[in-house]
Amino acid sequence: MNSVRLIRFIIAFFLLLCSVASPGQEVPYPLNNYGVYEFLDELANDQIISINSAIKPYSRLFIANCLKRAEEKRDQLSTRQQKELDFYMLDFRKEMNGGTGQWYNGATVQWLNGKREREGGRAKRRSGSAVKLRRDLFYYKDSLFSLTINPIIGGELFTNSAGEATYWRNGAEARGYVQRWGFYASLRDNHEKPLLGLPTYLTQRKGGHIKGSTDWSDMQGGITYSWKWGNAGLVKDEISWGNNYNGANIFGGNNPSFIQLRLHLNPVKWFNFDYFHGWLNSMVVDSAKSFWVTNSDGPDYREKYHRKYIAANMFTFTPLKFLNISVGNSIIYDDSNVNPAYIVPLFFYKSVDHSVSSGIDNMNSQMFFDISSRQIRHLHLYATLFVDELSVSRFTKKDEWNFFSWKAGFRLSNFPIKDLSLTSEFTYTYPLTFQHYVPTLTFESNGYNLGHYLRDNSREWYVALDYRPIRTMDIKLFFIDAIRGPDYTDLGTPRLGNPPLDSINWHNTSIGFRASYQVINDLYVWASFVYSDVSGDVRWSPEYFFGKKNTFNLGITFGF
Repeated sequence: MNSVRLIRFIIAFFLLLCSVASPGQEVPYPLNNYGVYEFLDELANDQIISINSAIKPYSRLFIANCLKRAEEKRDQLSTRQQKELDFYMLDFRKEMNGGTGQWYNGATVQWLNGKREREGGRAKRRSGSAVKLRRDLFYYKDSLFSLTINPIIGGELFTNSAGEATYWRNGAEARGYVQRWGFYASLRDNHEKPLLGLPTYLTQRKGGHIKGSTDWSDMQGGITYSWKWGNAGLVKDEISWGNNYNGANIFGGNNPSFIQLRLHLNPVKWFNFDYFHGWLNSMVVDSAKSFWVTNSDGPDYREKYHRKYIAANMFTFTPLKFLNISVGNSIIYDDSNVNPAYIVPLFFYKSVDHSVSSGIDNMNSQMFFDISSRQIRHLHLYATLFVDELSVSRFTKKDEWNFFSWKAGFRLSNFPIKDLSLTSEFTYTYPLTFQHYVPTLTFESNGYNLGHYLRDNSREWYVALDYRPIRTMDIKLFFIDAIRGPDYTDLGTPRLGNPPLDSINWHNTSIGFRASYQVINDLYVWASFVYSDVSGDVRWSPEYFFGKKNTFNLGITFGF
């Protein structure tokens, strides 16, 4: 499938969707804007709402509907939760009621009897009652079209015995709707010195495409189409698959965003389906397509990368209320063009690959399972299994292991003390999971691992105590003990018979305190103190955090 045929396919795909007549508007909500994600998780743990937290990001419309359901059970919320609900409704009410309240350049606008009326800071429902909305740099909405534009600006300062480290970003974001179509875009220039999120570091801190010594830019956005029981889009965005509170181990979301053809279906209450096909960056030079050019600076080698793609799906079933069971699979392939076999959302790709690659070495396929239970009120129990390679015979052998990564944990919210939650999570990953011996088939994009941030041959304990005394304030005490064993790929050892954590080649023990507060919608301030002891392989941590450090961190940001 060449590029022209691919464009034709995408156009036909969206035209097919247009034949489904039903209202709906979907735009993904940034994963880094964690406040509302934490609030929805708390409401779900209290059985106020029901969510599938294995698949993120959520859309703005989904969040709005969750808040609406919480509003209907307002009498079951604590005083702090009610205030937090009102706070988020200032923003997400704009997704409701198809344009009854309008806002233009900081003033609200409403269409009544064909005329536009404006009032500073408020919008009127048709009943005449006043409804508050958050203020944006620019917001417009009528019965057909809406547009929101906001700046992105923020930064943070670290200080410890190694000196100071700084990070700041600037940019802008926009989103809008036209009937069932949604569109969004955000551009951020990032500046960090020293760099704390390089691909080799075992950290959840995000990095990107370095364009200078300390700078990189990140463009995200896309176009979506929605109908009553689903939505689809062509987007460049981040994803996180797998229930977690300290790093997912299916798709961790720490890699730079990439282009995806995305599909979500929810035809009945007890079933959800998610799929995407992505265009990854292999960072592997294709010498056959690379060539020399001559310019004013002299000869220059024009490098071209090998193409690399990913397809993944997840089927989520809800057999009982507040119980979600998810199964799915993915494949990374390096064909010269997009393979139509992996555009089909419902396939088990490993089996397809056996046909497509019959008689030759196969592509890199994975399976995953996730179970999440909130059936006991206030308690979230969850477990995730990522299967990179499975052989039943290895279960009975003492010197061979399957390539698994598994996670299990719980969060207890608002019991026995209101506004207090306790989280405990354990992650264990066997050697060579997320790894592959073919450079163009690794579970990576731009050199960043797509799975758990600790990569393979690792183990992590995470414990946290969160207290939320007032709306959108979170005071957290946390403990992390993470280790990683030998990198057998780096050592060039055989694929089988590598003992898990045979030695500890990297160790991070951290105890910390963090307080954050969302002053107004999307404006966060925070402060933290962390004692950390990082030892072992110096390649796997920034020099700034290596050794025993007492690190203070202050930050502020508006927008993500």
